[in-house]
Amino acid sequence: MSPSAPPPSPRRVRAARHVAFPLRMDAGGRTDVVDDEAYLSGLVEQVLFTAPGERVNRPDFGSGVGRLVFAPSDDALASSTQALVQGALQRWLGDLIRVEEVHVTSVDARLEVLVTYLPLYATGPEQSRTLSVGGPAGTP
Repeated sequence: MSPSAPPPSPRRVRAARHVAFPLRMDAGGRTDVVDDEAYLSGLVEQVLFTAPGERVNRPDFGSGVGRLVFAPSDDALASSTQALVQGALQRWLGDLIRVEEVHVTSVDARLEVLVTYLPLYATGPEQSRTLSVGGPAGTP
């Protein structure tokens, strides 16, 4: 490109788009796409809900949180779950997000996991996002 070439047209600059997960079709019959926020949230969910050994070509992917479903729910389990989730997110998504906080609470017989993360492309702390997962209320 020569030094006198015009800058790229602003019409060509688009927001990042990613293939939707799970894979689905849009109304026009094409592969559906999502924005950065939905994409990153989906990646965090994939890491949390995938068990190690579940993926054939990446057997160590996932956090293993599903194995803790039938473990006795107490403060020790909440602490180990926090470390497990923090480590898995840093390992698998460390090049996309910075994990700000993982807060795990034991409520009755269930665990509630609250993940606060900041996309690495973010320009300020006001762009942090939170994902909350937990079992249904009243689950024994």
